[in-house]
Parts: sequence; structure tokens; C-alpha cells
Amino acid sequence: MGVFDSADERFGHQIPEPFRSTEVHHQHWRESLFFIAQSPDGPDDVTILTLAHFPARGVMDSLQLGRFAGEPILMRHERSVDGDFDDFRVGPVLIDIVEPKRVVHLVVEESDSAPVSMNLTFTARTAPYGLRRGTMRAGHELIWDQRHMFQSGWFSGTVTRGGVTKYLDKWWGQRDHSWGIRNHARCPLWMWTPIQLEEGMLSIWHWEYPNGARVYTDGCFAPSDMSEPIPVIDFAHDLTWLDAHGNSTSYERFGDDVVGLAGRLTFTLQGGRRIVVDATGRWAQRYSFGGSQTPQTLGGGLSEMQVTTSDGAKGTAIYEVTGQWHHRYFPLPRGEKFPPDAQSPGDDERAR
Repeated sequence: MGVFDSADERFGHQIPEPFRSTEVHHQHWRESLFFIAQSPDGPDDVTILTLAHFPARGVMDSLQLGRFAGEPILMRHERSVDGDFDDFRVGPVLIDIVEPKRVVHLVVEESDSAPVSMNLTFTARTAPYGLRRGTMRAGHELIWDQRHMFQSGWFSGTVTRGGVTKYLDKWWGQRDHSWGIRNHARCPLWMWTPIQLEEGMLSIWHWEYPNGARVYTDGCFAPSDMSEPIPVIDFAHDLTWLDAHGNSTSYERFGDDVVGLAGRLTFTLQGGRRIVVDATGRWAQRYSFGGSQTPQTLGGGLSEMQVTTSDGAKGTAIYEVTGQWHHRYFPLPRGEKFPPDAQSPGDDERAR
């Protein structure tokens, strides 16, 4: 028997089930919020806060990630959910949607379990952009089936650690709201590239199979005058991992020698405008930390980038290059049963 609760008093049901029911009951179904802020003036700290609800598991969690005073931040909080999925609180974390599509308040209360406390307000500087639905399977198994929204904005307020408070005055960044199925351990490669420029935000969500064949691309240029975002209709990437000396290096299995990322992205917008972005940067949040981690740990991570466009604009960006197996970025597989044929290479090929 389905549970009828207060959410079911509202219009908005999309399937003939109670509101809290998902289209597919799946352990990797999540609905998540993601906020990331960086300085518009160049390399600095990076502040990341997430909130996610996993209906099949009956939990909500929050991650604090990024960097403060040059030191990495990493913490996860979790609570059980029993009908209170509209309460965006997990441990010391509270996210308040003050004005839909415009203003969000982010709070992390001071706590022994929180590496940083924060009191930040996100204020939109672009209109939101809704990406189309994307799906990927391995054989009969559903690996990824998701919708996504992103939006650029200004972050203002304070972030504190160890009695040291940093004031963020109109740092820019992106917020995401995504929902659907995403099994990270089975995803070969995805890229996410919110590029912040005075003119607006250029952002892409891009997936590939291990051999480089494209699964999905969607994104936009969202003008900072809040006008309608312009869809991206084509995308190309030419990035390379960097070692501590600034030289190109292979990620191998765990990226032990990787400290940065550099290269070129090319975007073609609806209407024909072509924007080439050259960038270089360093880790903002890496997802693997050497051979002590299991192969299912995600490869790559988030890099804080300094960018220059083909028309001379300068800005900052966060590039997420992550996944488990890709001929260029993750040459040694980190898991099994990858799309599109649900097979991974044998031991002999893994050793090459």
C-alpha cells in the first residue's frame, strides 16, 4: 500500500503513485542539490556543499568538499528519511530555498563533525537551464537515466574553520538540481564544465563510452542579463592531466602523479556561435587518493580552472572529469561490466 502524506495534497504527481514514489524503484535513484563557489579573481579556496535524497534506501546525505586556506575539505553526513523529504536538513547542514529559481540559503552550523561552518546566500545571475533526459544501459541493466537543471549565481557570506573566517563577496559559481538513476561505479566518463564569465555561464554535461563514442551532450550559454539560455549543439574536448612540474601525465589507475588539468574545450551554440576555451588549473576536489582505495572509487574529480575564451574573455571554471574507464582519461579500468556491452577487458589487457 502506498503512503499518502502531505506532499500528496499538492498537484504535481507525474505517475499514478503517491508523490514520494519514483518512476523506477532503484537503489541508485537520487535527487540531489549541488552548490559550488569559487573566486572570480583567480586561484583561491573552493566551497562545495551537496544534499541528496535516496528514496529506495530511505536516507538523505550531505557532502562538504573543496578547499579552505589551501587544505582539502571532506565530510559526509547522513540521516534517515521517513516522509520528511521536504526537510532539507542533515546533521549541521540546512539548505533553504528562499525564492525558487532566485535565492537559496546555505547553512552549516559550527559542529565537531563539520570541517567548516558556513552561512552563504546564493543569488541567481542567470536563468536556470533544464537539460534533456539522458539514458545509458549496460546490456539490460539501467546505469544512468536522469534529468538535470543548472544555474549560475553569486555566493555571499562567510565560511569558517578553526576560528578563521573567510568572507565571500559575490563569489560566482553554479547550482545543480538533478534527479534519476546514476550508478557511479558503472559510468565510463562524464564531464561537467561550469565556466563563469562576466557575459554569463557556459556549461556542459557530457558522457562517453570507454572508446570515446558519445552517449550524451547537453548544455548552454546562460547570459548574465537573465535572458533565455542558448543551447549547446556541439562540443569537443582536448584536455590532459598535469603532474607537479606542469608536464602532461597519464592518469593510470589512481592518478597518483596528477595535480592539475589543462587543455581546450570547443562549444558550438545554437545559431552558430563558436566559443573556444583554453584553461589550466589544479585539483579542487579529487575523487581518488591512491592505491589504498578500491577500484570502484571514482577516478578524476573537480579542478579549479583559469580560462580564456577565443574572443578574449577571462574567467574561472570548475571542470569535472570523472568516471571509471576511458581510452584517454582513465586508461586502466577501475570496475567491471561497463556500457555499452556490459563487458570489461580481461586481466591481460588491464595490465597493459
